[in-house]
Amino acid sequence: MPHAAALELIGRGTDEILKREELASRLALGRPLRIKAGFDPTAPDLHIGHTVLLNKMRQFQDLGHQVIFLIGDFTGMIGDPSGKNATRKPLTREDVDANARTYADQVFKVLDREKTELRFNSEWFGQMSAADMIKLAGQHTVARMLERDDFAKRYAAQQPIAIHEFLYPLVQGYDSVALKADVELGGTDQKFNLLMGRGLQEAHGQAPQVVLTMPLLEGLDGVNKMSKSLGNYIGIAEPAIDIVTKAMKIGDDLMWKWIDLLSFEISVDEAKALRVDVAAGGVNPRDIKLRLARELAARFHDAAAAEQAVAGWHAAVRGEGDRSSLPLQDVVAPAEGLRIGALLVAAGLMPSNSEASRKLKERAVRIDGAVFEDAARVFAPGFEGVLAVGKRNFARVRLVTA
Repeated sequence: MPHAAALELIGRGTDEILKREELASRLALGRPLRIKAGFDPTAPDLHIGHTVLLNKMRQFQDLGHQVIFLIGDFTGMIGDPSGKNATRKPLTREDVDANARTYADQVFKVLDREKTELRFNSEWFGQMSAADMIKLAGQHTVARMLERDDFAKRYAAQQPIAIHEFLYPLVQGYDSVALKADVELGGTDQKFNLLMGRGLQEAHGQAPQVVLTMPLLEGLDGVNKMSKSLGNYIGIAEPAIDIVTKAMKIGDDLMWKWIDLLSFEISVDEAKALRVDVAAGGVNPRDIKLRLARELAARFHDAAAAEQAVAGWHAAVRGEGDRSSLPLQDVVAPAEGLRIGALLVAAGLMPSNSEASRKLKERAVRIDGAVFEDAARVFAPGFEGVLAVGKRNFARVRLVTA
């Protein structure tokens, strides 16, 4: 691939490249670049927000570069303070080892195992003496550390900052020295740490790495960063049907960012053309979203599972095809049954009976694909069907007695 085209692909979806001209110069060297991204094994159950970095690493692999997936087993025992307003509890050695194994199993759903150099930073930090660590700490000042936004806020609020937290950016930066990294990838919240690597490399006589930051992926709510604690996530180990149904719930505007950060199949040029087609009314954004959902399900499962999941979505939303692939949710009902409003609330599709009544009047409620308007109808235990409210909220339910 020509250098200009490679640079455009690498730049897709990025927040910042420091410095872009340095990256262009390195690409022109004609040798595989060493691309590093570090992951502390603190949350081994990955969601697709975590894969934004992995996807960029995969693009580098496909361009012929050497990707280094660094598991911060040593750093994980410190606890990354980035973006935190309180001291994080360090992990035990046993925690780190167990999480690292789980991490490795999951990342190769995205990365090419044969083209990935898997490293652990305990390889070099485990050999360091106390004197070596003190020497490393001497390469930075407290004043410079307090320039970091999260530390500055905690200091101003008189919240405790443990000395070991100041070591974290230095330790992450030294990883780049040990690995002789050409490029380091990270989230926007990691910029301070990534720049630390540049400074330490220069101090050790190496060419400073190019820093490439990726934006944080908004979750299903379209507002907050994807997070398990907020429930707005898609886990990469979830069933294919759940990946598809959740992906179809994102807003049309957010869809374009997800395509830039998550899709390999929809190129930059095609995404631009699709935007024009959608704006002109020639393409329904739902069809593009379904294509992305299918791609994600296939990536983390396989093509057959993705097709089955898409068929299940069509069955739920449009009343077409086989509904058996949809997960079945048991809803407990009294012997006398439930009216539709109470059923929608019990199934988690509506927050209240009054909201359910409003949706009925709007003709937004469907059962097995058909519009449903009879607010007085009672559903007895034994009922089974697909309930849908609007285009994005649906559930296959079965009424059971307590």
